[in-house]
Amino acid sequence: MICLICLVSSLSQAAELIANPSVSIDSLSVSNARNIFTMRNQHWPDGSPIKVFVLHDENPLHKQFSKTNLHVFPYKLRRIWDRNIYSGTGNAPTTVDTEEEMIEAIATHPGAIGYANKGNDYVRIINIY
Repeated sequence: MICLICLVSSLSQAAELIANPSVSIDSLSVSNARNIFTMRNQHWPDGSPIKVFVLHDENPLHKQFSKTNLHVFPYKLRRIWDRNIYSGTGNAPTTVDTEEEMIEAIATHPGAIGYANKGNDYVRIINIY
């Protein structure tokens, strides 16, 4: 019962799109965010490369972010990433194990983007509209 309450309370927090402070934008449309996470957009408007970080496919935060923020099911993201890799036309995002690892990776890689339940002083929150 306690585990269920913890799970529900952790899922009730909205996943935030976070980026390295070097990223100069404040907001992204759902379409632009989806294009970044499907690896279609690989450069920021200033020309700097985008480095995408995600959690494992089974992670509840990954599922929530995919459905709520990107409006796409996680299995469809995986299908796109696999097609990019196996066809030789692109890459998949870098997968990290924990939310803390995600925040640390984004804070230390210029141009990085990912998601978390909350940001900190070392990453910036990007609004999705």
